[in-house]
Parts: sequence; C-alpha cells; structure tokens
Amino acid sequence: MNPMEKAGWTPLPHSDEDLERARKTPSTPQTQSPTYRLAWNDEEFMTQRELRAVRLQLELLKPEMILAERGIRSTVVMFGGARLPEPGGEAWAAKTETQRRNLLVNSKYYDEARQFARLCSQHSAASYYREFVVVTGGGPGVMEAGNRGAADVGAPSIGLNIVLPHEQAPNPYVTPELCFNFHYFAIRKMHFVMRAKAVAVFPGGFGTLDEFFETLTLIQTGRMERVPVILFGKAFWERALDLDFLMEQGTISPGDQDIIDYAETADEAWDIISRFYKL
Repeated sequence: MNPMEKAGWTPLPHSDEDLERARKTPSTPQTQSPTYRLAWNDEEFMTQRELRAVRLQLELLKPEMILAERGIRSTVVMFGGARLPEPGGEAWAAKTETQRRNLLVNSKYYDEARQFARLCSQHSAASYYREFVVVTGGGPGVMEAGNRGAADVGAPSIGLNIVLPHEQAPNPYVTPELCFNFHYFAIRKMHFVMRAKAVAVFPGGFGTLDEFFETLTLIQTGRMERVPVILFGKAFWERALDLDFLMEQGTISPGDQDIIDYAETADEAWDIISRFYKL
C-alpha cells in the first residue's frame, strides 16, 4: 500500500462524491425511478429482507470503526435492570406493592453502579480513555447510573441502545459521539464483549440474564478470554440463580461457578479487577 492510499487517497471517486453528483442529475422520469438510486443510498432497497446479511455487517462495522478511530482498546461492561430507580426516585415499573418495595430496596445498586463507573473512569483517564472505558446498554436504571458515573468525573462512556417495540431513548449521560443504536441483538452483544476487560452485572431481569449467560457461555467454552465477571448483590443472585444446584445435577462442571465473583460495593468490585490485572 502506497502512502497516498494509507492516507485514504484513491484515484477512484469516493462514494460521497458520486452521491453529490447523482443529486445534481437532471430530473427526468428515468432519474426519478427508484431503480436509478445508488444501491447503498436506497433505503427501500437496503431494508429488504434479502439485505439482512449486509445490514448485519454494517451494524458490526459502524461502531467498530468509530471505537477504533477513538482509540478505545478495552471496556468495562455494565449490565443491569432498566427498572431500578435512583434512590429516592419513583419505582415507575412496579405493578404491585411488593415489586415497588423491592425495586426501592434494590435502588441502592444505582448508587453502587454510579460509583463503580466513577472508579473505572478515573483509572481510564491514565490511558487517555483508551482502556477500561465504561459501556452500558444506554438506557435507564443501572445503565443510566453507569454512564452518569463516567460523566461525573468528566470521562467518556459508551451506550449501545437497541430498537424495541416500546420507546427506548438513550439516557442523557452517554457520550453523544459514542452513542449507538442497533437493530440486531446479536451484533449488539458482540460489541459488548469484543473489548471487555471486565463485566459487572447488577440486579436485573430477562435482558440482564441473557447478557450475563452469554458472557458465561463464551468464557466456559473458551471462546472468550477469562475476565472478571462480578455479580453485585449476592443475596439477590443466590435467589435468582442456583449454580450449585446446576453443578450437583451435572449440567455444569465443578468449578464453572468459580468464573463468577460477588461484590456488594463499587470498591469491592474494583478491587477484584485490580487484583486480576495486577493494576
């Protein structure tokens, strides 16, 4: 590759140049036909079912290229319930009095998630925010707390939102230039783990469990390097999951449950990460 090509130069026209030329084409029945549109600029064409493979590739490439351009090499992933309120806030997702009471009790993990993100981000500053950058699902609850904690100390953080049947908007603490939106859950999950140096999991529901088990499976099967996987709230998780029972039944191997560490506070979780990487 010659120096001009390394700099992005090419003797062929760039796509943005051709798009501008296409827009200046005289308006005729031929140029107004949908078939005349440049394929990659044709929304109706790009959203057809037959183009799914192309869209999957684009969803993988867009965040990957932007994160690489930013120089982000590693992340700390924060999973957790969208329904957990900030302490003193309203348990808006509660359908019963029991749910309201438990959501308010577990709201303490909002503060722990926020503090944990602060600790990760303060360490990230030493690498000019290239290592241990906080990444969340970009939504409310624990995700908001994670992005908010990074913002508290002036650090960037990543939000990986996804289009859902009900409205989901990015929380206001995600760094705008690192706020992404996905159609495919599978590609979003890849971006969670591709740079992960640690995974912190706070109390949550189906989505949190899905992301947590995806990570466990990748580590258990050797498809992902061993990284700290930290569950916040041992009492919550021992009720939600009985890993010792799975081991006793022979459906996981003895020692598989040791992939997981438990923490109650942000300081405990960061200490686990520090010891793992000898920071």
